[in-house]
Amino acid sequence: MDNEKEQKDRETRLTLGNDSEKLLWRRKPGKEVMEERIADGVHLLQFPLLCQTGLVAHGFSTRLGGVSQGKYATMNFTFTRGDNPDHVMENYRRVAKVLGVERERMVLSYQTHTVNVRRVTEEDAGKGITKERDYRDVDGLITDVPGITLVTFYADCVPLYFLDPVKRAIGLSHSGWRGTVKRMGKVTLDAMEKEFGTKPEDVLCCIGPSICQDCFEVGVEVVEAFQKEFGEEYWPELFYKKENGKYQLDLWRANQIVLEEAGVLKEHIQITDICTHCNPEYLFSHRTCQNERGNLAAFLSLQSAVAK
Repeated sequence: MDNEKEQKDRETRLTLGNDSEKLLWRRKPGKEVMEERIADGVHLLQFPLLCQTGLVAHGFSTRLGGVSQGKYATMNFTFTRGDNPDHVMENYRRVAKVLGVERERMVLSYQTHTVNVRRVTEEDAGKGITKERDYRDVDGLITDVPGITLVTFYADCVPLYFLDPVKRAIGLSHSGWRGTVKRMGKVTLDAMEKEFGTKPEDVLCCIGPSICQDCFEVGVEVVEAFQKEFGEEYWPELFYKKENGKYQLDLWRANQIVLEEAGVLKEHIQITDICTHCNPEYLFSHRTCQNERGNLAAFLSLQSAVAK
């Protein structure tokens, strides 16, 4: 009975949120990077690097401000884990309102830990929301269509945001350890170059909230995959071995290396200071909850040329 009451109290806190009070994040030491945007009870995380351009609407969701219940409480964005679809749709409506975008013009990925990137056109508007997706195995989305909102999903893996302010194009990609080994960041940049003429040195990139090195324990087979892909000079930064024979892996640094080697300028990369596993009360984490959870989402929309 006490457990039921505790769960209900927790759901109430998550549902109500707070329009003025920021959350007590456990951040990595150093300068705070991510900013919290709060409106109508919805808490989103944003990157100053993208905000200052005035070219995009973007955000990374938290668990606060939605209507989902139980293990999905309260801001869940996946339709595939058993949540009430009406609740999920309402969560999208609330985030769309805060971001100033149209829910009906969102386009959802279909993630299966690939490095497949899809160009999104006007004809794709609403796929995954108001229309069935006619694609699968897509972990990255790119577009140059203003008003289309790209959406990808997370619960410890790394979100990668891309903005080409010269060609006015954007990309949003999901990069777990498999995607990182296969250099999802470079694959996305290559796709943007092919489709829009993007030059990596023009692109602003952000590495979003995900599991940090302190929390990401992996086996030798994962480390060996990184050893094959990344130069030996990077190994001390990327992983270290513990007494139990396991390793701690740094996906944030690995993705930064991928982007820099692809031609993105160091000063054009902003890296999160917030770990999903360190903040399970605010963010869904697979390492914390396994399958008893919802999904977070990353949102990115190119604004029209006249938007300020």
